[in-house]
Amino acid sequence: MSKKSQKIIIGSKNPVKINAVKNAFSAMFPDVVFSCEGVSAPSGVADQPMTAEETLLGAENRVSYAKKHFQADWYVAIEGGVDNFKYGPATFAYIVIDNKQHVQIGRSSNLPMPKVVYQALCEGEELGHVMDRLFNTENVKQKGGAMALLTNNLVTRESVYTMAITTALAPFVNQQLFNV
Repeated sequence: MSKKSQKIIIGSKNPVKINAVKNAFSAMFPDVVFSCEGVSAPSGVADQPMTAEETLLGAENRVSYAKKHFQADWYVAIEGGVDNFKYGPATFAYIVIDNKQHVQIGRSSNLPMPKVVYQALCEGEELGHVMDRLFNTENVKQKGGAMALLTNNLVTRESVYTMAITTALAPFVNQQLFNV
């Protein structure tokens, strides 16, 4: 029996995000072959979202754009952002998954952020650029990201995104429990 095929449009061309989507979907739906295409989808928010609300809105906007301009079975967006919580600044990502019948929102774990990094973001820099400067790396946001740099490579941007997508997919694989 051949596996059925489905297409996923991802609201970014970043290979880290594309790989995380493909890994999570393939694990959650082993009987489906997924083709994943990253597209340039505008977030409609700042390049470096500075609140949880702005970060979520960026992911929602990317999915909306993708749905209007591309045909697919699934639409996924991942938006990384930061916020200064009562316990300190942290970075995280919001995930939006849409299969044209249901929209599910997920979120990654928080990574505590050094105050020097948060201050640079408040001054208008992007997290990837700040981390590249502090750790003498190049284009870390398309590699392990701040997650890898600050955790001695125990977790990476891709592994955190894969986990967040996997957990956000729970309602789609347990539709009867979630009434999806």
